[in-house]
Amino acid sequence: MINLPKRREFFLAMMAAPGVLALSGCSDDSPGIWDYVRDQPDLTILTQAIQAAGLTEAVAGSSRTLFAPTDTAFQALLSELGISAQALLSDTALLQSVLAYHLIGQVQTQSSWVSGKAIEPVGGGFFKLVTGNPVTITDGRNRLSRTTQTDVLLANGALHRIDRVLLPANRTIVETAQATAQTSTLVAAIQAAGLVPTLSAAGPFTVFAPVNAAFDALLVELGITLNALLADTVLLTKVLTYHVVGARVLQADIVPNQSVTSAQGQTFLINAGFQITDARQRAIAITATDTLASNGVIHLVDRVLLPV
Repeated sequence: MINLPKRREFFLAMMAAPGVLALSGCSDDSPGIWDYVRDQPDLTILTQAIQAAGLTEAVAGSSRTLFAPTDTAFQALLSELGISAQALLSDTALLQSVLAYHLIGQVQTQSSWVSGKAIEPVGGGFFKLVTGNPVTITDGRNRLSRTTQTDVLLANGALHRIDRVLLPANRTIVETAQATAQTSTLVAAIQAAGLVPTLSAAGPFTVFAPVNAAFDALLVELGITLNALLADTVLLTKVLTYHVVGARVLQADIVPNQSVTSAQGQTFLINAGFQITDARQRAIAITATDTLASNGVIHLVDRVLLPV
């Protein structure tokens, strides 16, 4: 079930939100986003969804950007979720959650996007956008969508067609790690240290998550067993919190060779090649970046970071 249901009043209040970019390339008699969507033959399901959710005024408000899934995108979503169009359109909370995730409270054209940075919709959460041809979007469930048309400039903002419906995140960092086979040892360590409530909180957090092989190597390096490591909650807490940053840091946000302060209090460095140097001058490679979660982001690393 998609989370983050929002009340209609919230979206109506967003109508007063100021934009940050001035529109160009549209005439005084250009339609607004809602009027445009309603008249497009490939956006009929989006039109019905906006109406069913009671969000026509929110979409028609000033300074808006709408990422508009086509009918083909909605048909694919119905198959993905295993529901009918009627069931989707009758679930107001679901529709509001999903549609608000496509609506931005300011005008954003393609030239304003910074590749790899987070976009924050009016309904909360975030998704990642990577510029290119086409532009790709990673949603909160780490699903990919692509733009099929950008920069339809309209009277109250901009519209960009996309080929897949975006879905907000439905898993925390802990739940995401639990669903990832190569981080099962990390999950066991988080549970043993009593850090599940902390890393399930709102955040945002960034976790540099050691894979199972990293923990195997650590046990050899320290000359201890996994049971011994999991039983030492003081050591576990110190080590695990050294992997956590109390902010959302996507790959594009990393500043090479700048100290990163962990939740544990000590720092580490990340170079331009995305290699970490920890407090003991050990080298750790970031092997995968930007797995999104509802309360932050996860990057996989091939070695456990150690504080002094």
